[in-house]
Amino acid sequence: MTGPPDIHIRREGHAGRITLARPDALNALTWDMCLAVERALDDWRDDPAVALLLIDAEGERAFCAGGDLLEIYEHARAGDHEHARRFWRDEYRMNAKLFRFPKPVVTFLHGFTMGGGVGLGCHASHRIVRDDSRIAMPECGIGLVPDVGGTLLLARAPGRLGERLALTARRMPPGDAIHAGFADYHVPEGWEALKAELAETGEWEAVDRAASPAPDAPLSAEDRFTDHHFSGATLLDVVNSLRAEESTRAAETLEAIGRVSPLSAACALQLVRRARAFDGIEPALGQEFRFTARATEQGDFLEGIRAQIVDRDRAPRWRHPGPEAVAGMEVSQMLRPLEKPLEVETAA
Repeated sequence: MTGPPDIHIRREGHAGRITLARPDALNALTWDMCLAVERALDDWRDDPAVALLLIDAEGERAFCAGGDLLEIYEHARAGDHEHARRFWRDEYRMNAKLFRFPKPVVTFLHGFTMGGGVGLGCHASHRIVRDDSRIAMPECGIGLVPDVGGTLLLARAPGRLGERLALTARRMPPGDAIHAGFADYHVPEGWEALKAELAETGEWEAVDRAASPAPDAPLSAEDRFTDHHFSGATLLDVVNSLRAEESTRAAETLEAIGRVSPLSAACALQLVRRARAFDGIEPALGQEFRFTARATEQGDFLEGIRAQIVDRDRAPRWRHPGPEAVAGMEVSQMLRPLEKPLEVETAA
């Protein structure tokens, strides 16, 4: 099967295999890579020779550290905001097809798995982590919101953990990732042998046999702290609750929230809450698209990319100086229905 050079798609035994091949860019997803994954899903959905899918990545540092957003930034800076909307429509359609794929999908989530990497790796049926895995939804730090169906994953995390992860961009080690519902199995070693067995047999039960007990999940010991402080109706409620507690943990959590876009954080909080009412990924993607479709024109995305990727000064000048400055009407404005809403088809 042909595709862009940054991704290797092929049949191997009983498995359809997708390997991200941009290790120098932490396997960040390009538009062409998203389309190539979608084509593979369409080709293999009803192929009786393909019993399961394996998705992994080259290099030691990351499964996928997110989407390659610099091209979107450059187009938007030139006044072309539709470019971003087309990209997200295509990416979200691929995410939905992966979520609904009718065969086992095994993902090997080593190193960093963030943002767009979560959309590719964490909607699978069998999600494997090892000791170096670090999973996060850091979009609020670049002026976006957790997307690619991430709000659904966050909504399904225990208690108010989803809100905390969205607002703080916290990176989860393997135990926390399993606790939060972003991963299923801890397989600390022997990945290549496991991949070979899966391809040879086409039997997902090999993952069960290879798995070790999940490591400790530090976040699980903080459930009371999380539920108490992140149950507030608005971002300002959450921040005021944390301000009222004199502890190192509360101060560090406030510091983390203080680094992200206030507008993005306020909207992300509402998106996670809304996603708790959804049974599937499609409505979650539709809600996320309401924000991302407006992000380059009305949000903090351009400034976030400038600060993190272009100038790398790590000093974004957000539209709002803090949560107090974000009006409820502005959140409603970013999340109101679109004239051209997202439509995704999951059938091949």
